[in-house]
Amino acid sequence: MRPRRFLPSVSLLFAFEAVLKTGSTAAAARELNLTQSTVSRLLQNLEQQLGRPLFERYRQKLIPTQAALAYGKDITRALDLIQRASMEFTTNPGGGTLSLAILPAFGTRWLAPRLGTFLTAHPGITVNLATRLKRFNFTAESFDAAIHFGADDWRDAGHMKLFDERLTACIAPEVLASHPIRQIEDVSEFPLLQLETRPSAWKIWFEAQSASAPAAKGMLFDQFATMTQAAISGLGIALLPDYLADVEVSAGRLMPVLKRSVAGSGAYWLVWPASRADYPPLEAFRSWLKREMVGE
Repeated sequence: MRPRRFLPSVSLLFAFEAVLKTGSTAAAARELNLTQSTVSRLLQNLEQQLGRPLFERYRQKLIPTQAALAYGKDITRALDLIQRASMEFTTNPGGGTLSLAILPAFGTRWLAPRLGTFLTAHPGITVNLATRLKRFNFTAESFDAAIHFGADDWRDAGHMKLFDERLTACIAPEVLASHPIRQIEDVSEFPLLQLETRPSAWKIWFEAQSASAPAAKGMLFDQFATMTQAAISGLGIALLPDYLADVEVSAGRLMPVLKRSVAGSGAYWLVWPASRADYPPLEAFRSWLKREMVGE
C-alpha cells in the first residue's frame, strides 16, 4: 500500500508545477484559471503534506529551493506519463502503444521497411519512434524499449540479440574508377571516414585484411547517414554495416572495397526496462523480431 502522504493529489501538483514554471501564484492562477488565493492554498497544502517548504518567500516573491527544482522535474515527468497513458487509453483502448528509441540509420534502413508487417499483424498497437544516439536511463525517459548497439550490458534491463554487425568498406564508383584499389596499401591513400561510436572499426577492418591500420585521417561523423552521403560525394571511404552498404551498392551509389562483410565490434540488441518486460505490446514486438531474425 502506498502511503497517502507521498501521493499528493493532482490538483496540488498542478499548482506546484504552474508556480514553479511561472514564478508567482498570480501568474499560475491565470494559467490554471483559478484565483490567486486558491493557488496559494494549494501550494501551502502541498508543503504541509510533504513536511518541508518548497519555496522561500522574499518580498512577495517565491524562490524555489534546490530540492523543489529537482522535485519539480520528477513531477513534470510523472504528469506527462499520466497524460500520455490516458490519451493512449482513450484513443486505443484495445491495443496499446509501444514507445521505442531507435538508432537513426538502423531505424531508417532496417526497421522501417519491415515495420509494416508488425503493424499489419497487430492493428491495435501504435508504435512511436524516437532517435537516440547514446545510451540513456529508462527511469528518466518514458520508453518501453530501445535498439542498442554494443553488448548486453545495459543496466537493469532485459536484452534480446538481433544480429552481429558486419562491416563493408565502400567508395564512390567514380572515385574508384579514377583511383583503382587493387591491394590493401591503396586504401591508405584515401581519407578514411570515421564514426564517433565506432572508434576501432577501421582497425578491425584492416586486421581482417591481414594488415595494420594507418594513422587516422578523414572526417568524423556522429551518424551513418551523413557519413554515407560523404562517401557518395567522393569525400573518402566509408565503413558501413552491411544493412546499409548493401542498399547503396545495389543502387550503384557506392562500390565495395576489397574483402566484404568483415565482423565488427558489437551487435544490435533490443533492450527494455525490467518493469516493462511483460507489457503486451512489447511482448508482441519481441516475438515479431524473433521471427524476423529467423528469416534473415
